[in-house]
Amino acid sequence: METKQKEFLRKLNLAFANSEVAFILDAVSEDIEWTIVGDKIIKGKGQFAKSLQEMASPQPMKLEIRHLITHGKEAVVEGSMITPDGKNYSFCDIYTFNGFKDPKIKTMKSYVFDID
Repeated sequence: METKQKEFLRKLNLAFANSEVAFILDAVSEDIEWTIVGDKIIKGKGQFAKSLQEMASPQPMKLEIRHLITHGKEAVVEGSMITPDGKNYSFCDIYTFNGFKDPKIKTMKSYVFDID
């Protein structure tokens, strides 16, 4: 049986694949910091929301999660996404939560590689 935290992270990644911005915004803290390694650092929920809108896909992406590891306030999800136009990206996201009771994501660090 999957833990509550693993189930949440699976749903979160599916929300990214389906551009479900409202679900994603509800999952993060007001002071979210998202580092997309080699690209940019996004700070605060307003900037985060803007970035999600810019990345949104009109059609769902195909998601494959290969590894999902949780430990305390930290978690890692590794997998791949294929865009509707066939671009294939491999990713590894590292999450830090702000606590244990009704936790929100405080930091995300994403390593994303185009593997076409």
